[in-house]
Amino acid sequence: MDEMTNQRTMPPSDQPVKASPPPPGSDAPKPKSSSGKMAGVVVVCLLIVGGAVWLARHRAAGVEKKGPGAGRLELPPVPVVAGTVAQKDVPIYLGGIGTVQAFNTVTIHARVDGQVQKIGFTEGQDVQAGDLLAQIDPDPYRTALEQTVAKKGQDEAQLANARVDLKRYADLLANEGVTQQQYDTQKSLVDQLVATVNADQAAIESAKVQLAYTTITSPIDGRTGIRQVDAGNIVHASDPNGLVVITQLKPISVVFTLPEQTLTGIQEQSQVSGPDLPVVAVSQDNATVLGEGKVAVIDNQIDFTTATIKLKATFSNTDLRLWPGQFVNARLLLTVRKGSVVVPDAVIQRGPEGAFVFVIKDDQTVQVRLVKVAPQSGAQVGQGETVIADGLRPGERVVVDGQYKLQQGSRVKMADAAAKPASQKPKAEDNSKSESRSKAKS
Repeated sequence: MDEMTNQRTMPPSDQPVKASPPPPGSDAPKPKSSSGKMAGVVVVCLLIVGGAVWLARHRAAGVEKKGPGAGRLELPPVPVVAGTVAQKDVPIYLGGIGTVQAFNTVTIHARVDGQVQKIGFTEGQDVQAGDLLAQIDPDPYRTALEQTVAKKGQDEAQLANARVDLKRYADLLANEGVTQQQYDTQKSLVDQLVATVNADQAAIESAKVQLAYTTITSPIDGRTGIRQVDAGNIVHASDPNGLVVITQLKPISVVFTLPEQTLTGIQEQSQVSGPDLPVVAVSQDNATVLGEGKVAVIDNQIDFTTATIKLKATFSNTDLRLWPGQFVNARLLLTVRKGSVVVPDAVIQRGPEGAFVFVIKDDQTVQVRLVKVAPQSGAQVGQGETVIADGLRPGERVVVDGQYKLQQGSRVKMADAAAKPASQKPKAEDNSKSESRSKAKS
């Protein structure tokens, strides 16, 4: 009986023994479900890893679909103005600030006193040498001339009488009619009268000169300025202000300065091509050529206060584009650089590493390229060009305008290539292109 009871109460060995729940109201702690939390963490990690893998594959698929540089192509191309690198012979100039000076300047003064009867010119008139400028009242000087002429006639009559007496005394002296002293005295009187007549003749010449001074003529070819004296006024030879100023405009001179370091090069070039080196006068904005001339003289000393050498050039100035007192930029042609690579001035950009340009490649993207600007690259005056010593090849396309939006690899479009008129570019074509673009975006 006891054995049967034991068999009933003992569970089989192959079945797990279930733990009996704690009696209600007991303070025993509940078991923690750690396995469930671990499973949740694993699921979250798998989701994160899967999302990352999906996002990476999606981006890779997009890159493969659009090709290299697709990220940049999403930005619209930058409109720029393009230019072509040229190769040509470039004249090299030495530049300095110059002042135009009249070839000759004359202030016309009255050389005698008197009243101005006539003004023979108009202000700003071109006059030739010998043209009448003014007429001073000649009557007082004509009267003075007549007086000297009369005085000479009187003295000549006395001289004639003295010579007759001298001849008579000579005959008497031979017959001892007069003494030697009387003869010598008469001879001295004749010599004295001869001198008086000569003085009278000189006075006549002086009176003629004074009379001639009453007619004022131009001493040079030139242009008159503003009149300083009107007809009817009394003028004096001692007046500080003249009647008018005449300036010779054709030819004309330009005086300019260059650094003293350029003197050696100028002298060497003068020995090769001669002393008359070409000079170009340019407006202050370097946009207009005002005239072409040649060096007339190099100053004989260097200004030690400014370390510059002064030069003077002569211009024919047939078109009167150079005016006395005008400030110009003088360009002395030193040499000509054969086969130089040139670009417009606006192409050159400056950065921390030096000068650079934006070169347009065949795929309409730009490349930042460092260049070396040649020294003394004055280029052709008025052309706005710069000589490149290294970094560019003839025929390459470069950006002339619109660089402020560019960087390495930026895509560009030519702003100077204007859109075609509607007659040459149907609207249907535009609509089809816009539809294809919208489908591609979607």
